[in-house]
Amino acid sequence: MEYEAGVNTSHGKSKRNLYLIAGTVTIVAFAIVFVVVLIFTIKPEHGLKETVMSRCQSYVDTETSTSSGNDCEDIWSAFEQAYVGKDPCSVPPEAYNSFINSVQQKIPCNKNLFWSRTKDMVHAFTKNRDCLITLEDTLVGFMFDELKWCSSNGSKETFTTGCPGWTECANNPVRSFWSRASKNFAATACGNVSVMLNGSIDTPFNQESAFASIEVKNFNPAIMESLTVLLVNKETDRKTCSDESLKNLQSILSSDPLKSVSFKCRVVHQAKVKDCIDDQNILCGNCW
Repeated sequence: MEYEAGVNTSHGKSKRNLYLIAGTVTIVAFAIVFVVVLIFTIKPEHGLKETVMSRCQSYVDTETSTSSGNDCEDIWSAFEQAYVGKDPCSVPPEAYNSFINSVQQKIPCNKNLFWSRTKDMVHAFTKNRDCLITLEDTLVGFMFDELKWCSSNGSKETFTTGCPGWTECANNPVRSFWSRASKNFAATACGNVSVMLNGSIDTPFNQESAFASIEVKNFNPAIMESLTVLLVNKETDRKTCSDESLKNLQSILSSDPLKSVSFKCRVVHQAKVKDCIDDQNILCGNCW
């Protein structure tokens, strides 16, 4: 009986040892997974920089007109200086002045296309047609479209998570970036300029939109001749160029300092725009 008891005790110790080993292995495995996750999340700026640099180089290599005078490393450095080490709610649009000045690109006259609440359609159009250019088609916009970033007081890092949302605070890094970029895109627009507005919503020209609150206010009448509204409607929409919000836009253009900029408006059916997206044999001038 003593022998049997001894055997049982030994067997119990073996089982405890196995449990101990298994528990240790589990803890070690968990620690390894935690470290791997930490490595990939603690410095997310590497992913952001790689994305931006890749976009920048691809754009410069493809668009020969921007190849000279643009150094992607210099552009990234100027971009970082705007927000790194700062409170993510204390980055005003002016912080990106050096970044804007570091990018060399002149948009030909008569090609600027602005938009409001028509992003998907307008970019489907410019992706397939080269007759018009939106902010997101420029080097500045192309590099950062749909990206998020921020830093914090005293930090040397860039973060892509935990950043304030668009409306959380006015001077957050992303919102201020697009405000400054929009201002520059508008201020340099020359000749006959276009804007694609949404005829399916109550207020196509919304005073709270970036187009109304930033871009229209920064048009330069010395170099801009006209603004053509392309009011995109579905077949069932009844919006016309007589819409009250568009009258407000026309009123702005008929007053100082923009009274020399003529106002034009055309109702364009979505189906026609889609035809122009799909069929590049249609001349751009015939799309509306």
